[in-house]
Amino acid sequence: MVIGALPVAVASAAVLGAEGCTSSASPASSGRSLRFFTAGQAAVVEAATARIVPGPTDDPAEASHPGAREADVTGYIDSMLGALGSLDDAAPLVFAGGPWSNRHTSGPDLMARFLALDPVAQIAWRRRLTGWQQQYRQGVATLDKLAGGDFTKASHAKQDKILVMPALSGFVSLLFEHTIEGLYGAPEYGGNRGLAGWKEIGFPGDIQPRGYTADEVSRSDGHDPVDNTGIVADVLKLLGSL
Repeated sequence: MVIGALPVAVASAAVLGAEGCTSSASPASSGRSLRFFTAGQAAVVEAATARIVPGPTDDPAEASHPGAREADVTGYIDSMLGALGSLDDAAPLVFAGGPWSNRHTSGPDLMARFLALDPVAQIAWRRRLTGWQQQYRQGVATLDKLAGGDFTKASHAKQDKILVMPALSGFVSLLFEHTIEGLYGAPEYGGNRGLAGWKEIGFPGDIQPRGYTADEVSRSDGHDPVDNTGIVADVLKLLGSL
């Protein structure tokens, strides 16, 4: 797990090499419908995000806690990067509509309806996604290169060591941000599979149009699942270094 040692050099750092991905597809990535990644690239991203937020198959200490793999964070990142090809559509996969889904009420899932972008937003998102796509291509290739050819086949210890290398700080910072978004964002964006992230932190999600009662607003949500772990200290340390 690398969250505690994650270097936060958000300024762009040189990424080694831009060769193509040399990793083979994992069983999970090979069965996934991909919008941007190749199966090999998806396998690398899945392995890397699973070191940032490990789940039960990645760390015995996380036996009852879902991680990036369980929440399909890779699916979220792939859907986001793949949205570049749909920006000219009437409803590109950028902003889910709302104001609510049908998770807590009957009726249509309004979050499944994506919104049109105005011309300025199209330009901004095209530039943003184009840059991110290039960062992922280079970042994945570099992970493979530093692992000796296939990042997915490296040991967890070696993967962790690679992910904190200064040459990858810019890419890993971006990957960390997208991992957290994919874990805790609305599932309409492609991640948080089965509401895994929300269930882990006791968040009910969008509760509209029913809303919350006065009692629900004032009372505690219950035990904080990470209150007495090192995760809070790690995150505070990370934020303090920004």
